Amino acid sequence: MTTPISSTRAPTPTPAAAGGGDGGLRKAAEAFEAVILRQLMASMRQAKLADDIFGSSATDNFREMADAKTADAMAALRQFGIADMVERQFRGLGGGPTSLGGGVQ
Repeated sequence: MTTPISSTRAPTPTPAAAGGGDGGLRKAAEAFEAVILRQLMASMRQAKLADDIFGSSATDNFREMADAKTADAMAALRQFGIADMVERQFRGLGGGPTSLGGGVQ
């Protein structure tokens, strides 16, 4: 006897389940924090004290890519609190739980 095909398929996750039960709000908040951190790092790079003797457009591009990866990693750690505040704000508007623990109240 063969088993029906529908019983052997893995259940397809819903959008809310794919984002950890919040529809991707957590990831979106972290991405927003990463954008803010990238802007902060770009501003810090512009405030240089002297000209770079080895500077070139290739070096600038590499630094921008490295800064973007660093900002993404820093945002994933959620140490600045920006993502937590954004997430808390949107959860409050959606009527969900507003307490995420830690961070600024």
